[in-house]
Amino acid sequence: MQEARKEAVIKLVIGEESVGQRLDNFLFRHLKGVPKSRVYRMLRGGEARVNGRRAEPSRRLVSGDEVRIPPVRTALPEQTARPRIARSLLDRVLYRDDALLILDKPPGQAVHGGSGVSLGIVEQLRAELPEARFLELVHRLDKETSGVLVIALKRAALVEMHRMLREGEVGKTYLALSAGAWRDEVRNVRLPLQKYLTGEGERRVAVHADGQAAHTVFRLVRRYADYSLLEAELKTGRTHQIRVHLAALKHPIAGDDKYGDFDLNRHLKKQGLKRMFLHAARLEFRHPLGGAPLRIEAPMPEDLGRFLQGLDETSG
Repeated sequence: MQEARKEAVIKLVIGEESVGQRLDNFLFRHLKGVPKSRVYRMLRGGEARVNGRRAEPSRRLVSGDEVRIPPVRTALPEQTARPRIARSLLDRVLYRDDALLILDKPPGQAVHGGSGVSLGIVEQLRAELPEARFLELVHRLDKETSGVLVIALKRAALVEMHRMLREGEVGKTYLALSAGAWRDEVRNVRLPLQKYLTGEGERRVAVHADGQAAHTVFRLVRRYADYSLLEAELKTGRTHQIRVHLAALKHPIAGDDKYGDFDLNRHLKKQGLKRMFLHAARLEFRHPLGGAPLRIEAPMPEDLGRFLQGLDETSG
């Protein structure tokens, strides 16, 4: 016996990470498990819309587009009929006012749900904050990445944050553990990046001469015997930018399952590193409505800190 589950209407505002993507591919990604034929019926029937209007499946999304995703009935096995709710995200708030909610995102939780097994960050926040009339992601973090994540509680704040991100007015700093001995105290990496799809339809990014300009500043924090702890400052905000830049330099991020060293990753799991060592440590920007300077920091997560302590013990 299966229980039918009906989703609510979702309205998503397109950020930098989805710019240029086809509308149908965007819907496939957010409606995992829903047959493609059903997605195309949504589009033909006008259930799925862009900016309140019907749109062709081939439409390329631009920053600021609002995509309406209609309710979809899916059947869930009894053992997964109820989405799993993680511990309250409100325990992880770093900053909050009437325009912004900034979290220390836990690792392992996607920003949007889709499997029916667990709630995404946005869905869980909507459940925990039913009084919030507007709640949208300002930017994204990969599922396994922890750290500072900004959610807008007012449309005006969302629009202004997107403008600031496009124009480089938001300082974004990550911590990454890379394989190998990093040479320079500071290194500017400018390698253009281009998106592509694998044969299985998964999104990937590669260094390519015809790609978009991408600039990362890496600073050495600490050397270990076989690894280097780096601070990565994003000057541009391309998809998977830090991961691909480090992989291209033959210093892949420890635990990266897309661009990393897979043999090394198996070894790292035995050592206790269960995920990619990438943490969104700090954001610096002016408040989108008030203009006050903000510097939001998320501490090193316990799992990554424990792994580093293990390296200290073994490598000195």
